[in-house]
Amino acid sequence: MGMPPRGKRRARGPLKEPALKVAKSELPKEGEVPAVGKKSGKRNPTRKSSAEKASAKQEGNKKTYTHWLMKSEPESRLEKGIDVKFGIEDLKAQTNQTACWDGVRNYQARNFLREMKVGQTAFFYHSNCKEPGIAGIMKVVKEAYPDHTQFEKEDPHYDASSSKENPKWWMVDVQFVRMTKRFLPLAEMKLLHQAHKTSGGPLKDMALFTRQRLSIQPLTTEEFECVLGLEEEKPQ
Repeated sequence: MGMPPRGKRRARGPLKEPALKVAKSELPKEGEVPAVGKKSGKRNPTRKSSAEKASAKQEGNKKTYTHWLMKSEPESRLEKGIDVKFGIEDLKAQTNQTACWDGVRNYQARNFLREMKVGQTAFFYHSNCKEPGIAGIMKVVKEAYPDHTQFEKEDPHYDASSSKENPKWWMVDVQFVRMTKRFLPLAEMKLLHQAHKTSGGPLKDMALFTRQRLSIQPLTTEEFECVLGLEEEKPQ
């Protein structure tokens, strides 16, 4: 899959308060990122990167989603000497089985985080491992707020181009709901996706196969219920 997807957390509990408080008028507009002028060195808040322009274009006709698929790595991997491992068992081990979902560094994935509402459900997807797939279900318990790791120089996800006055990256808090009745492997979902491409079934356009590299993916209600129904079936 090339570079591993972002969106991993160290095994740390959620922040009780946002890492910083920013006035509503100071928040960046959708798809906006500060840029440095060539001569003056002053930030230009209207200048956009090519990645943000592409993200904004893709969101031009966006749908409203209430379900999500969120990827994280269950196996140890070091970045800047820090283990970015965070599987569903790590979430279960947190206080109140709740943690912040930090480290997302893709503009479209970030925008999906900002769309999430308290109470919405998400699949916890094990990524970049021997057997990728869905391990359980969690829910959003705190809506998007600035990701503190973008300001921490020792953190693998530090971003020197972001500022506390105009943060680029966001996160939500999630809480464990339950394990799926059985692990739902990617290979099994892929077979169903291929069948639905021919039959016109609910998984024909599932982002897991059409936008594979995104660590935060939206799901329609039909997609969520179809995938969840697999836990009642025998493994293929």
